Amino acid sequence: MPLPPAPSKRADRLPAKAFDASERTSRPQRKAATAAAAEPVGVVIPIIKPVAKESPRFLSPEPAPAEAKAAKTTAGKTTTTTRKTRRTETGPAKLFVLDTNVLLHDPMCLFRFEEHDIYLPMIVLEELDAHKKGMTEVARNARQTSRTLDTLAGAPGADITAGFKLASTGNRDARGKLLFQTQPLDYALPTSLPQGKADNQILGVVEALRKKFTPREVVLVSKDINMRVKARALGLATDDYQNDKTLEDGDLLYSGALALPSDFWATHGQSVESWQQGQHTFYKVDGPSVPSMMINQFVYFESPGEPSLYARVTEIRGTTAVLKTLKDFNHLKNAVWGVTTRNREQNFAMNLLTDPEVDFVTLTGTAGTGKTLMALAAGLTQVLDDRRYTEIIVTRATVSVGEDIGFLPGTEEEKMGPWMGALDDNLEVLGKTDTSAGEWGRAATNELIRSRIKIKSMNFMRGRTFLNKYVIIDEAQNLTPKQMKTLITRAGPGTKIICMGNLAQIDTPYLTEGSSGLTFAVDRFKGWPHGGHITLARGERSRLADFASEVL
Repeated sequence: MPLPPAPSKRADRLPAKAFDASERTSRPQRKAATAAAAEPVGVVIPIIKPVAKESPRFLSPEPAPAEAKAAKTTAGKTTTTTRKTRRTETGPAKLFVLDTNVLLHDPMCLFRFEEHDIYLPMIVLEELDAHKKGMTEVARNARQTSRTLDTLAGAPGADITAGFKLASTGNRDARGKLLFQTQPLDYALPTSLPQGKADNQILGVVEALRKKFTPREVVLVSKDINMRVKARALGLATDDYQNDKTLEDGDLLYSGALALPSDFWATHGQSVESWQQGQHTFYKVDGPSVPSMMINQFVYFESPGEPSLYARVTEIRGTTAVLKTLKDFNHLKNAVWGVTTRNREQNFAMNLLTDPEVDFVTLTGTAGTGKTLMALAAGLTQVLDDRRYTEIIVTRATVSVGEDIGFLPGTEEEKMGPWMGALDDNLEVLGKTDTSAGEWGRAATNELIRSRIKIKSMNFMRGRTFLNKYVIIDEAQNLTPKQMKTLITRAGPGTKIICMGNLAQIDTPYLTEGSSGLTFAVDRFKGWPHGGHITLARGERSRLADFASEVL
């Protein structure tokens, strides 16, 4: 009996027909398959063809383990042939000339250009040497790039005149070579460009390489917009470094919610199964809308004259999905620390924040959509009432909107105090939710809340481990992907992390919506069974704030 095909999607399982007895091979077919497997590796391909022609249904879409093992034993011939075919399909390999700012931005950029070759002008090495001193991230990247170049130069058989093989250090995706400027190049630039400037020298190198390697395409890669403008003015091919961007367009970001079509019940209602488990109802649906769903994605059905459905996808098996109805936090009886949700997306977010099975939650939305208030309310309920977590830890990126006001006095929490104005404002709102308590009762409650909330700086997070903590990362849109990874990997057993931010308010230089750490986290964690995301759509702060966020 042949092995059933491997699952093609995450959380996918094989249908029952894959194990049906009618799908089993007959005895002569098994003998033919055994005889084919016993042949030498060199004649595998001629034997497979007639078998595929006689019984194509028994061939799985992925190679069997024995076939994969046989392919590996054929030295590098199969791999080389595949790569050559890919190169002829995509065109000849290009020669990319890297600007210094690309190496300072991403020290691993040397291995991101697949089969294409990379060229480094001599002036780039001079600029790397000038930036290597200091404790800044730019200096660290310069030192890391220098170490990478030294490792490539020390690889066995490395020849600087022929170029270093980028795959010699173990990065198999990089199949090109790294070339250095080992001799002077003859080029002529317009007199309007100063000859001594480093950017103009790089442009001259690109011009000389274009003439030397004609008709091969030579492309300048730079993060400097003015550099790219000058290159285009000289007729040189240029491009931005795109590998750091998670998405090309912010509108393509995963929203976490999916509107079901108006004919959903007509197309999916024939084979719906439902059952009750506690306060939730589960629906098992099968139809054309299932392939577009993801684990922990919210789905909703709203149609005039028909009952609405608000649910979360808990399981996907092939074309079958299991939907779980939500807890209604719009109702006052389900208020969280006195806070009720006011719209559909807030209700989705509160279901994620209060679910103990969800370890990582990302919330995005414009100003006034209730991100911080809901995260704090859910955290206080689970820390003080449910005793699920021991305390709340709040941190944020300390990036100023305007000019810096200088050094701040006091301890770590006192230094972080001015950055936590949003926390204080929301705690003031949450402290007034209990109207039955008197002045002394509210004062005691505020003191208890303050004792369970710790304010930490991101600068001292390296090496820490949070156990049973409720961690809130505010203004996460100002974090780089590397900083986001550093913070999320601090989570220990029983810890829940909430990342919040507004991608339209990025204050960190050189960060965009596509390269922000928050975008990076949302895109990487979508579909994970223990993570969830929701984009809050409507502001609830005030009519003034809502109108300002739209027109300004």
